[in-house]
Amino acid sequence: MARTQAQLEKEDKERDLAFKQALHGKTGAEKNSIMAMMGKDHAAQKLAVDSYFKHWDNKASVEETEEIRKARRDEYATLTRHYYNLATDLYEYGWAQSFHFCRFSKGEAFRQALARHEHYLALKMNLQEGMKVLDVGCGVGGPAREIAKFSGVNITGLNNNDYQIERATAYAQKEGLSDQLNYVKGDFMQMSFPDNSFDAVYAIEATVHAPSLEGIYSEIFRVLKPGGVFGVYEWLMTDKYNNDDPHHREIRLGIEQGDGISNMEKIDVALAAMKAAGFELELNEDLADRPDELPWYWPLSGELKYMQSIWDFPTLARMTHIGRGLAHRFVGALELIGLAPKGTQKTADSLAVAADCLVAGGREKLFTPMYLMVGRKPAK
Repeated sequence: MARTQAQLEKEDKERDLAFKQALHGKTGAEKNSIMAMMGKDHAAQKLAVDSYFKHWDNKASVEETEEIRKARRDEYATLTRHYYNLATDLYEYGWAQSFHFCRFSKGEAFRQALARHEHYLALKMNLQEGMKVLDVGCGVGGPAREIAKFSGVNITGLNNNDYQIERATAYAQKEGLSDQLNYVKGDFMQMSFPDNSFDAVYAIEATVHAPSLEGIYSEIFRVLKPGGVFGVYEWLMTDKYNNDDPHHREIRLGIEQGDGISNMEKIDVALAAMKAAGFELELNEDLADRPDELPWYWPLSGELKYMQSIWDFPTLARMTHIGRGLAHRFVGALELIGLAPKGTQKTADSLAVAADCLVAGGREKLFTPMYLMVGRKPAK
């Protein structure tokens, strides 16, 4: 007898939860991300590393074919899930609990700028107290907690990674936000929510993991109520990007590999996808193209001249070449003596390559992590 879609989804969720328990054990409750990283099961970590890096190893940018990219798109859900199994603790250690970029103002501390970026999206979407809101690809819930406190909305966070859901739930409880926030396991390309479920939907640098922007935007359109609003900060290659240029491709591929992306598109594709999904576009702008004195990528650049506060030093110091070199050797030593599972260093090195490619993409205006689009579902 053929299994129903609901049965298949149930089996997938049971499989993913079992793997989360095997890999992460009780580390989801660990406050220190380094201790959480060291507590992973070594055999399960190897499986995650092999499953993720099979899409990248020995596949140079000059040899990339459409077949290779299609294989990544076809396995987008597994690719993304294993990426965050490997990278979440490193993200929390090296960045913050809000996994995104932002604009910076003079004298503005790093974490304050992250929060302002989240507030800006809520402002442009006109989120109001009591609204029922969906966060697509919520990570460990940093933006959801900030937006819930800022606007008073009730947020459901959708995530395909059980470990991140566990950490997001713990953080919400710690901050007394459990009444406003809840987290759901699911694939954003086929959400389990009924049609017309939410007053608003937002995604912060998450829908780039989708195999098709039209596909994910259409699914978001479906779960929005008529008249509802969708706001997104999208990762996109700009009009200056030329896929026939090997240097440009090397930058794109480095970003994709280091950030768990199966298929990054250009700006015109995203705009067409919003229209094809049915949205009436109210706002679109590349915020990275504003003439800011401090570039969005400065925390990755390792240039101490951009530091705005002494409190920024730990984050920036980790991104300098010296800091990365020390981290490489430190993680390697932990692997050597068996305190960190194999593959941790390879993951950290991949993130470092991505950081360099992100900086290069930003400096050369080939890439933006903050193309803002706000669209509305017609009321009728």
